[in-house]
Amino acid sequence: MAHVVGVLALDRVVPVDLSIPCAVFERVEGADGVPFYEVRVCGEAPEVRARSFGVRVPYGLEAAVSADTLVIPGIEDPTAPISQSVLTAIREAWAAGARITSICSGAFVLAATGLLDGRRATTHWLGADQLAERHPAIDVDPNALFVDEGRIVTSAGASAGLDMCLHLVRRDLGQTAAAQAARLAVAPLDRDGGQTQFIRHEPPRTSASLAPVLEWMLANIDRPLSIAVMATRAGMSERTFARRFQEQTGTTPMQWFLSARVRRGQELLESGSASIDQVALASGFASPVTFRTSFRKLTGVSPATYRARFNAERELER
Repeated sequence: MAHVVGVLALDRVVPVDLSIPCAVFERVEGADGVPFYEVRVCGEAPEVRARSFGVRVPYGLEAAVSADTLVIPGIEDPTAPISQSVLTAIREAWAAGARITSICSGAFVLAATGLLDGRRATTHWLGADQLAERHPAIDVDPNALFVDEGRIVTSAGASAGLDMCLHLVRRDLGQTAAAQAARLAVAPLDRDGGQTQFIRHEPPRTSASLAPVLEWMLANIDRPLSIAVMATRAGMSERTFARRFQEQTGTTPMQWFLSARVRRGQELLESGSASIDQVALASGFASPVTFRTSFRKLTGVSPATYRARFNAERELER
């Protein structure tokens, strides 16, 4: 049975926030090649207004209540009153066990239900202070691109909503499926920026872009690349390379490379039967101990636990 994603379309919805979860989740397939998610755009009215056009809403609020994951896109005026019917539907979805997420100013809608009280959350940086002022019980983090609190996940502006959706795919189906979803969205999957979540900063496509170097680093992930070697490949001094790298990715070259190696380890653990020591070597780690330590630090679980989790999920799908 498909995992149902309800996308809540409210009046004055932000169009890009509405389209992102549809674009990401509609294309994801499970291990059997069958679509894993079923997306249902739902709302209180059969049609809502966006800034320059109308949006037909095929499902009512009952689809929000019955969703496995409910996404609340942003609305143009976060201070606009939200109907009790909408708030009740969100609370009922939560009570039924749904995962509730928000994009951008959708956090204000979610906050109005009380479900964010006592939790850490984020929204677009322009509205972070306002969210904290209106809802002092929420621990608002204005710096995070998204915050994962388990069954509640909030994200900042539009591109961060894309990051969040890819993160949810990774949670549900693993690194390989998330990487494929990122490719279909023509978006980088790994854009670590020193946060505890999977925070990403897309490199700008300029004449000074490091994208070709990043691709080369991924192709040589099992080699012991030093910053000097990376800088030479980029045709820069080490100092200039480090500065440009920080500007374009939000992190250091070695931290980015370490994270990429862990992601490669995730893919190998999901897709093959190689031993953990073999996976460590293929991912560029000289020591299995270092691999296990780095893997746990980034993912929160050991390589063995990660493999067992996704092997069990594959067995359930058969």
